[in-house]
Amino acid sequence: MFTRPNRKTKSIAVQAAELAFAVPQVVGHRITRMAMAGHLPSERDRKEFDLMVAEKNSAFAQSWVAMANQSLIAQQALSASWLRTLCSPIGIGAPSVSTVLHQVHGATLGVLGKGLAPVHRKAVANAKRLARTKLR
Repeated sequence: MFTRPNRKTKSIAVQAAELAFAVPQVVGHRITRMAMAGHLPSERDRKEFDLMVAEKNSAFAQSWVAMANQSLIAQQALSASWLRTLCSPIGIGAPSVSTVLHQVHGATLGVLGKGLAPVHRKAVANAKRLARTKLR
């Protein structure tokens, strides 16, 4: 049975596609810059290399926190749904299996989307910035 992808799925797919284009551009630019810098990088190169490390740490931390927050929200929603089911008479108001699966699927996509957003934001911004920057 075919189901139409929801907005979260499309958003994650678009972010992944944009990352697939941005990441190789950034990596290629930075590796070329490292190769051209040689054993004595310039001040500008050292700043870029330091920025590269700091950005990765920052994006990872932001992603981790966003995923943890979204996981907490999803767990609370799933727990509330489970408690409503336990407190209702048998068969009355209980969600179907497909409803629960859709809820879990949506929660998973929410966590993935929140975790991908900081990495996507930083990678796309770097690709745009480095595209304007001359190597030498």
